[in-house]
Amino acid sequence: MKAFDALCKEFEQLDAETYTALLAEKSARILPALRAVAGSEEDGVGLFASFVLGAIVADGKLSEEEYLLCYPLLHAFFGDGVNYEDCKRAARQLRAESRAFTNSLDEVVDLLGLLSDELKDDVVLVCLMICAIDGKVSAKEKSWIKKLVR
Repeated sequence: MKAFDALCKEFEQLDAETYTALLAEKSARILPALRAVAGSEEDGVGLFASFVLGAIVADGKLSEEEYLLCYPLLHAFFGDGVNYEDCKRAARQLRAESRAFTNSLDEVVDLLGLLSDELKDDVVLVCLMICAIDGKVSAKEKSWIKKLVR
């Protein structure tokens, strides 16, 4: 637990340049693996989006920093019509439907078992980085991350 809290603190304090480089590096490793597990590029990207969106709404709210970080992915899925207010509404709706979200998360976490330990760690780190983008990993976010590791 102490090591996890220290890791959270480290990611909360990352500078933007290091953050961006690390996120790009991890994503470049994760996407091909998820495509292979899912059987198609579209399904692999969808799996990655599930993790990213889960991290974004883990604390029940969507910060502008989280939105800006994930905008390219959200734009790829939803097109030009996506904006911050729409995403905040979607995050609230997703949290309101928490039972369906929890069941979906359970299925996605099961897919992590198909990845190597190193890639699973990369997925968890990307989710942790997204949770830390606003400078604080909340208790709800920590709880969500721990579910990924189980």
